[in-house]
Amino acid sequence: MIENMIENMTVISVIVGSTREGRFSEKPAKWIFQQLKNRGDIDARLLDLRDFPMPFFDQPGTPATPGRPPYGNEVVQRWTAAIAQSDGFVFVTPEYNYGPSAVLKNAIDWVYPEWNRKAVAFVSYGSAMGARSVQQLRETAIELRMDPPVSDSRCRS
Repeated sequence: MIENMIENMTVISVIVGSTREGRFSEKPAKWIFQQLKNRGDIDARLLDLRDFPMPFFDQPGTPATPGRPPYGNEVVQRWTAAIAQSDGFVFVTPEYNYGPSAVLKNAIDWVYPEWNRKAVAFVSYGSAMGARSVQQLRETAIELRMDPPVSDSRCRS
């Protein structure tokens, strides 16, 4: 019975969006992860990009290409599987030069159908409190057919 409950739980993955030495992102990511773990109805997972050292995307076909063969890189395969197993995501990202970190954008770019129709939220920090990196990530999430939160201005009747 417990196995059935675990199988039916919503999987939320918290993604640590920086690999930099001395990074701040792991602090809020671990806190969010712990808050999610404390809930009985969520299978929380922490996906640290340090554990997924992917090369820069250089494939001839994009991840959105129908029928494309699986990627041969073992780290990319593990990353893609982790994204596929998740129902939603919390991206914790710095703001570098008006956008998210290159390592996070690269990790996002390796995957396409596995992101589709999944919930996403953002936590950011840095210049302008990270708002500009979240702005870019929201646009990327929409392109990936994810479901980012809707801003208040769009919710008004």
